[in-house]
Amino acid sequence: MMASSDTEPSAGPMEPLATHLAKARRQYQQWLDRVTPFVLYRWLGTAGLLSLFALRIVFAQGWYIVAYAYAIYLLNLLLAFLQPKFDPSLQDDLLADDLEEGAEGSASPLPSQRDDEFRPFVRRLPEWQFWLSATRATLISIVCSFFEMFDVPVYWPILVVYWFVLFLLTMRRQIQHMVKYKYVPFDIGRKVRYGSHR
Repeated sequence: MMASSDTEPSAGPMEPLATHLAKARRQYQQWLDRVTPFVLYRWLGTAGLLSLFALRIVFAQGWYIVAYAYAIYLLNLLLAFLQPKFDPSLQDDLLADDLEEGAEGSASPLPSQRDDEFRPFVRRLPEWQFWLSATRATLISIVCSFFEMFDVPVYWPILVVYWFVLFLLTMRRQIQHMVKYKYVPFDIGRKVRYGSHR
C-alpha cells in the first residue's frame, strides 16, 4: 500500500518563490483596487513619472530612441482611448455587404435607422486600462533609460519632427472620423442626474 505522501506532489525548490510571487501579485492587485476611485491622483502620479522620465532624458542627453518608442506607444493608447469599441464605419461596410447580397427582404424588428435608439459611447480602451498601460510604459521607459544598450545614437530632432507629423496626421484622421459618424468621446456639458428637478 502506498503512503499518502507518495500521492501528494512534493514541494519543490521553487515552492517558496512561487508563494512569494503569489503574495506579491495579491498585494499589487490590492493596491490597484485601492487607487481605482482616485482618477485625478492616479493621473497626477503618472504625470509626475512622465516628468521624471523627461528630466532623465534631457539631463542625460541620450536614450532618444526609448523616448520615441514611449511617445509612439502613448499615441497608440490615446487613439484607442478616443475610438469607439464598435466602429461605425465597419457597421456601414457590413450593412453595404448585406444590401449587395440582397438581404433587404428580411425585415428586422430592431430600429432600422441609426438615430432611432440611444447608443452610449463605449471606448475601445477604457480610462482605467489607459492609465495602467501608460503608467507601466512610463516605468519601463525610466528603467530602460539606465541601460547603455538602449542609448542608440540618433539625430533626435528628426524623431521629434516625425512624431509631431505622425501625431497631426493621426489626430486629423480621428477628428474626421468623429465628425463623419457624429460621436464625441468626452462627457461635455452638465450631467443630468436621475431624480433631480432641474
